[in-house]
Amino acid sequence: MGTPQFAVVCLKKLRDSGLYITAVVTTPDKPVGRGLKLLPSPVKIEALDSDIPVLQPENLKEPAFLSRIDEIKPDLMIIVAFRILPEILFAKAKHGAVNLHGSLLPKYRGAAPINWAIINGETQTGITTFFLKQKVDTGNIIYQEKIEILPDMTAGELHDIMAEKGAELLLQTIKLIESDNVKTSTQEETEVTRAPKIFPQDCLINFNQPVKKVHDFIRGLSPKPGAYTYYKNKRIQLFKSTVSNLMAKKNEPGSLVESGNSKAFLIQCNPGTLKIGEIKLEGKRQMPVEDFLRGHALTPDSIFSSTSG
Repeated sequence: MGTPQFAVVCLKKLRDSGLYITAVVTTPDKPVGRGLKLLPSPVKIEALDSDIPVLQPENLKEPAFLSRIDEIKPDLMIIVAFRILPEILFAKAKHGAVNLHGSLLPKYRGAAPINWAIINGETQTGITTFFLKQKVDTGNIIYQEKIEILPDMTAGELHDIMAEKGAELLLQTIKLIESDNVKTSTQEETEVTRAPKIFPQDCLINFNQPVKKVHDFIRGLSPKPGAYTYYKNKRIQLFKSTVSNLMAKKNEPGSLVESGNSKAFLIQCNPGTLKIGEIKLEGKRQMPVEDFLRGHALTPDSIFSSTSG
């Protein structure tokens, strides 16, 4: 059971290992673009290419869907980046339901663990497989693997590493369950941290804070959903950044700092300066800063603002 590309990597790994996948459950096709053309999820595309039956219930408690699961009689359910499952569904698997989560549970329970780990400046995160319980992300832990977060690593880069390592961890988990030799550990509730879903309004950059915090915010939202600011009343997204100076403080936060470089520019934080690498102006494509600067003459009084006014 899964939806995005993260889950596709896992599906491929399990398929190629020789496991018999009886069905894939994913979200219904969604209307996209001006023509509202119905597009399937990445997991559905992969499943159909592999001749695996696909189920797309609107409601996970639909009687017809639950009856189909009864017909399948699953030994095990594997959940990767999907929806919250009702107990009436995941209880139907003979050996339980296993979830792959992108953090070292109980840290970063929730929908956006990869983003929040980077936004919060963590230097280490990981992946966890655990048995599903009724309460989200609370089940007993089967396996965990730690992953280093490098100083300039983006959420997209960490996502790709996690997908590959997570697929391997899932395979190890299934083999362990198959051998009937599973030993789990409970999650320590005193160590719980949260990783709630990120909405567009949460992605506005505040330059009036230390440069490291701004840098972590930008890379934690790169490439999706994308941290943004305003430039000449237009929304502009910043995707790649590096810390240029930790302590510099001679300009107003959000203002341009002379860099002496026609291929890059620096933005003042409080304190510190941030070098910007990639940018996307509203209505335009994402581009290197060098390309942006060819059509936009930035001056020292250029301001990147938290409002469009």
